[in-house]
Amino acid sequence: MIVSLSRKLFAACLVSIHVMVLGGANTVVADDTQRVGAWQAVKAGEAVVLMRHALAPGVGDPPGFEAGNCETQRNLSDKGRAQARAIGDVLRANGIDEAQVLSSEWCRCLDTAELLGLGQPTPAEMLNSFFADRHNEPRQTTALRKALEHWVADKSETVVLVTHQVNITALTGQFVGSGDMLIVTMTDDQPEVLASIRTD
Repeated sequence: MIVSLSRKLFAACLVSIHVMVLGGANTVVADDTQRVGAWQAVKAGEAVVLMRHALAPGVGDPPGFEAGNCETQRNLSDKGRAQARAIGDVLRANGIDEAQVLSSEWCRCLDTAELLGLGQPTPAEMLNSFFADRHNEPRQTTALRKALEHWVADKSETVVLVTHQVNITALTGQFVGSGDMLIVTMTDDQPEVLASIRTD
């Protein structure tokens, strides 16, 4: 019981300490009342959690990369696996105990998604990295935007998306570090960031 309570308090502290105010066209949560409102929007299905996979040292993927073969990929470090579990604690500390979790097919994303402990992740091609092939960016970003529009309009699911920095930047215009989360909704047919949350 003491360990469980400490983890929840730690997760709450992570959220309190690391929510950041960023510039740019998108709105980002700055105060506690708005931040609570952003989490409430996620639970109500009015926004989604869009996050980058946890720490996987390196850049891109090594030569010989195969999407279905983790041995050919850049994978989570031990620190990254611990970070993913801690992010799950952050989500639970903010009332998200289960969710529809969609993930890139890359192993570092699938492992992050599973370690969150919110439910079995579903691979989604639209969340795959296009770091090595930018020709896929318009198609995948359009698909992600349409999915976001559907989720926000439907308001029936709590959704967590695990993907890559390039995908998140293409959709929102914001750079995120490993394990960082954005709470995103749609406003006037455009993605709007309600909160930017660091969990490193």
